[in-house]
Amino acid sequence: MASATNPDALVQLACRELENNQLAAAEANCLRALDTDREHQGAWTALGMTLHARGRHEDSIRVFNSLTLKQPGNAEHWANLGIAYRGARHFDAALAAFQRSLDLLPPSALTLYNIGLLHLDRFDLTSAFNVLSQASAMAPTNAWIQSAFAGCCYDIGDFEAGLKCLENWPKFESLTPANMAEIAYVLVNMGEPKRAEPAVDYLGTHPPEGGRAALTLVNLLERLNRLDAARSAMHRLKASLKADRVDPDVLLAEAVLAQRGDRHEDAQHLLSVALREHTDFISRHNLLFPLAESLDALGRYDEAFAALTEAHRSQVAYLKTALGKNPADESATIALTKHGTVRDDRARWSDQDAPPQADSPVFIVGFPRSGTTLLEQTLDAHPQLVSMDEQPFLRRAADRVNSFALQCPAELGHLSADQLRMIRAEYWQRVEKKIQLRAGQRLVDKNPFNLLRLPLIRRLFPNAQTVLIIRHPCDVLFSCFAQHFRAPDLAMLCRDLPTLAHGYRLSFDYWYEQAPLLQAATYEMQYEKFVVDFPAEIGRLTEFLGLPWDDSMLAPGDHARSKGYISTPSYSQVIEPVSSKPVGRWKNYERHFQGVLPELESYFRRWGYSI
Repeated sequence: MASATNPDALVQLACRELENNQLAAAEANCLRALDTDREHQGAWTALGMTLHARGRHEDSIRVFNSLTLKQPGNAEHWANLGIAYRGARHFDAALAAFQRSLDLLPPSALTLYNIGLLHLDRFDLTSAFNVLSQASAMAPTNAWIQSAFAGCCYDIGDFEAGLKCLENWPKFESLTPANMAEIAYVLVNMGEPKRAEPAVDYLGTHPPEGGRAALTLVNLLERLNRLDAARSAMHRLKASLKADRVDPDVLLAEAVLAQRGDRHEDAQHLLSVALREHTDFISRHNLLFPLAESLDALGRYDEAFAALTEAHRSQVAYLKTALGKNPADESATIALTKHGTVRDDRARWSDQDAPPQADSPVFIVGFPRSGTTLLEQTLDAHPQLVSMDEQPFLRRAADRVNSFALQCPAELGHLSADQLRMIRAEYWQRVEKKIQLRAGQRLVDKNPFNLLRLPLIRRLFPNAQTVLIIRHPCDVLFSCFAQHFRAPDLAMLCRDLPTLAHGYRLSFDYWYEQAPLLQAATYEMQYEKFVVDFPAEIGRLTEFLGLPWDDSMLAPGDHARSKGYISTPSYSQVIEPVSSKPVGRWKNYERHFQGVLPELESYFRRWGYSI
C-alpha cells in the first residue's frame, strides 16, 4: 500500500492504476499527492495524463500548459501538452506544442508516434506516413507504433511498407487486444488473412468487451464474412456503451450488419442518425456511400443519387487534404491507354522458351464492377484452377521492365531472354507467397485493369488464355459510381459519371486497338448471359480453357463463403447465389445518364446493348 502522505509512492500507484485503466483511482491518488506537495511535477504530469485518458481534455490542457509555463525548457511537458491539445481537437495548437518539444530535444519514437496520430486526425496522411515511418524504424517491436504505421500505410495504399512492418507482429512488445485488433484488421484488408489468424483466433476466445478494440473486432469479423460472430461482437459492444452516447462509427458498423441482413430500413435510420452526429465533411463519405446503398434498396432513387453525389464531393475533399490529390490530375490508370504496342517492336518478339498454356496463368480482365470477382470465384471452385484474389503482380512486372531502361509496352521486344526469365520468375515468386499450386493446377490472375496490360500479358505469357468480361456500360458506370473505392486513383476516376464514361471508353478503345496486333487467346463473356444462363456459359468457358466440367462451379457463392476472405469490394455480394437482379439497375437513374450516352454509343453497338 502506498503511504497516504508519501507523494512519490502515491504517484507510482497512480501510474500503475492509469496503466490498468483504473482512471478514477489514478486521479484520486494524484490529488492526494498534490495535497501533500502542491509543486510535485510527477503528480501534475500523472494527473494531466489521467484527465486526458478520461476524456477531460480541456482540464488536461490546463495542467500541461501550467507545467510548460513553470518549466518552458522541458520537452516532455510540451509533448504532453500537444497530446492534450490533440485530444481536444485543437490541431494547430497541438502542432505548435509538438514543435516546441522537437526544438528542445531530439524526438523519441513515442513523440513521433503522437505527432503521427495528430497528422492522421488532421487527415494529412503524407505527413503522418513520414513521421510514423521514422517512429517505426526507431521502435520496430512497439505494438502501438507499428500498428499505427501499418494502418497509415493501408490508408495511403502502400501495402508493401505496411506488410513489412508487421512481418513479426506476434513478437511485438506489450501486445494488447486493442492493437491486436488493429493489426488483424489491417492485415486482412491488405490481403493477408492467414497472417491475421493468430490475432483473430485470440480475439475470438478473448473478445474485448468495449472500446475501439471491440468495434474493430466487429468490423474485422464482418470483413471476413463471419456474420454471426460479428453480430455477437456488436451485441457485446452495445451493452458496454453508455445509454446517452452516440458514436457514428458504432452506428456505421451496426448499419453494415443490418444491410448484410437486408434490413435496409434499419440501416438507413442508423446512418441518418450517424450523419447528424458527424461534423467532418471530408470523412462523411464513409457514411454516405452505405446510406446510398440502403436508399437504393428501398427504391428511394433520387435520395440515393443525391447521397452518392455528396459522398463523392466528400471523398474528393478528403483525397485532396490527405494526399494532395486533385480532380484535374490525370488518372495514372487511364494514362496507360496512351502507350500501346509499337508494330515494329512487335515484330521483334519471340515466343521461344515461353511457358506452355498449361504452365501459364488464366487472366481475367474487364472494367471494375463488371462481374470479374464472380467469374474468379466460379473458376476457383474448379479443382484444376486456383485464384489468388486481386494482386498487382503485372504492374510490378511492368516496373521491372522500366527498370531495364525500357518503355513498357513500347519496347517489350528489346527484352532479352534472360530478362524475360527474370520477370517471369519474380512474378511466380510473388504468386508463391499467396497460394500453393499443386501439380496440374493453373493460376487464375484476376485484376480488372489488367485490361490495359494486354501487351505485357502477351509478351510474358504468349500462350496464356485471357477472359474479358463485359457488362452493359451503364450498369458498370453506375456500379462504379455507387462503390466506395479506397484506392485514390480509382476513387477519383469514379467521382462523376462523365469522368467515368470517358475513362471507360478510353479503356476499351485501347483493348480493341491492341487485341488485333497482339493476337492473344481471348474469350469474351457477357455478364448478362453469364448470370441468366449460368451453367451453359460456364460450360462454354471451360471448353475454351480445355478443362473438364466440374459441378462445384455451379455454386460460386458457397465456394466464396467457404474461403471467408475476398479482397475486392464485391466480398459481400459474391457469397450470395448467382442472380440477374443487378441487370438493368442503371435504369432507375436513367435521367442522370443522358449526358454520357454519346460517349458510350460505340460500345452499345459493338456488344448489342440497348439504351
